[in-house]
Amino acid sequence: MAEAPPKIRILKGAEPDLSAATYQIHDESHTIGNALRWMLMKNPKVEFCGYSVPHPSEPHINMRIQMFGTLTQHFYSTLTVSSSDADGLSSLTALLDALKNLDDLCVTIDEAYTQSLQSDQYERWDEKS
Repeated sequence: MAEAPPKIRILKGAEPDLSAATYQIHDESHTIGNALRWMLMKNPKVEFCGYSVPHPSEPHINMRIQMFGTLTQHFYSTLTVSSSDADGLSSLTALLDALKNLDDLCVTIDEAYTQSLQSDQYERWDEKS
């Protein structure tokens, strides 16, 4: 049996400090892509985030994350001026935080839905076929 690919991998072209990188998330689609993009963009340290599905028959998405300071670092390095505002922020840390926050949000919604379903008054009916 073939070995399963890793769930998340970093694609070529990432910055050495991971301040900007493209991640391939295996066996996922627009469902997680858009929700994860939304959660990442809520992070004030994320400058850009976007995702794409390379082809409908390929079971993965590519997610690009760029942290603030990335372009600033390149700009200042060409001027040979030190950049004091570059935070060394990692897009991998932002991705993992967003995944955790998205999971927490789903748990909260599930708990609220379950509680509402058990305690609230709403119309119930039995469908008869």
